Amino acid sequence: MWAEKSVFYQIYPLGFCGAPFENDGILTNRIEKVKDWIPHIQKLGANAIYFSPVFESDTHGYNTRDYKKIDVRLGTNEDFKDICDSLHNAGIKVVLDGVFNHVGRGFFGFQDVLKNRENSPYKDWFFINFGGNDGYNDGLWYEGWEGNFDLVKLNLKNEEVVSYLFSCIEYWISYFDIDGLRLDVAYCLDHDFVKRLRSFCDSKKEEFFLVGETLHGDYNQLMNDSMLHSVTNYECYKGLYSSFNSMNMFEINHSLLRQFGPEDWTLYKGKHLLCFVDNHDVTRVASILTNAKHLPLIYALCFGMPGIPCVYYGSEWGAKAKKEEGDPALRACFDAPIENELTEYISRLAEIKKASDALNYGSFRSVVLTNKQCIFERKTDKERILVAINADEAPFDAHFDAGCGRAEELLTNTTHDFGGGSTLAPYTAYFWKMEA
Repeated sequence: MWAEKSVFYQIYPLGFCGAPFENDGILTNRIEKVKDWIPHIQKLGANAIYFSPVFESDTHGYNTRDYKKIDVRLGTNEDFKDICDSLHNAGIKVVLDGVFNHVGRGFFGFQDVLKNRENSPYKDWFFINFGGNDGYNDGLWYEGWEGNFDLVKLNLKNEEVVSYLFSCIEYWISYFDIDGLRLDVAYCLDHDFVKRLRSFCDSKKEEFFLVGETLHGDYNQLMNDSMLHSVTNYECYKGLYSSFNSMNMFEINHSLLRQFGPEDWTLYKGKHLLCFVDNHDVTRVASILTNAKHLPLIYALCFGMPGIPCVYYGSEWGAKAKKEEGDPALRACFDAPIENELTEYISRLAEIKKASDALNYGSFRSVVLTNKQCIFERKTDKERILVAINADEAPFDAHFDAGCGRAEELLTNTTHDFGGGSTLAPYTAYFWKMEA
């Protein structure tokens, strides 16, 4: 599948475009801004874009009002189709956020329930108790996502709900020609619904990519041949920054061995999880790392390990924001992209990743591991790559059998002679390519 060989770029459109938080109902073509960023996205090496919610919502996008209408704060459906066409013409796939677990209070069906109560034809689209009350004093109770009453939970076992959502997806595919969906809070979705969703999408477009938001637990419950192709690798997200901040490379290495190692019992061997160092919900990586010199290294590790790397807009040049500062800080509006040494470094990583059979499909084996250094092997029948990280301020002499005398160092396009090992320079990553 195309996604397995891709580098993703995530944009949170409402923040990216500087839209007001509350839906003001004023039609403004802000989404046009994405066009100006296409050359930057191409230069960065991303060949797929994941848009956080774009459809009409009450506020932040995840409280949907209308699944078939682009949010007026972003523009019209025609405006967004133009963006999708421009991205496709640039060789960039388009994945949208599918928010199917819940809707906003402004959703037409829920508004009808508030008006007509037991007589509403939509009353069974949700989980309603007309004998209770909610935080809005509506004179009825309903289930909200994790207790948030602005997010009204949908009944995904209701055939009318399923048919409605599938009709929306069919419209997105036919009109916008989207290439996949990222399922919001996939861990909350009814499993039968997810199976039906996979079958439906497979029937509508070849190689339609489904990735789900998952936080913990066994990812195979959702990521399998009859459900999702991929899920978000939050276990390794935490392991990535924590390993650098605590100077304990054993943490991320343990997760990678547990997930992809050579043993038969490993969990996700041969699968392609979405990996990232930050996103719209968490502190930006430049703000969470305690040593700025580790910033390039964490991207090198993310691109070298098994998975599909995803870069969050702004973080590629080191933008900062902390979770405690609130969502607007995390989902900022930048006037224009910035290109610096970090963006150039990520661009090189992206080109290496996309062109490498071993990095896209290879096995994972730990070669050298200390608190401050790690070397691991990615290997297929066609190619073998050693990824090495030295997170220390001092050089490190790594003694190991490389299996060959010389190799090509992909980041610098130089030839490397191992001679029984290698000296790793301070704060440096290496991608050594050799015969399989």
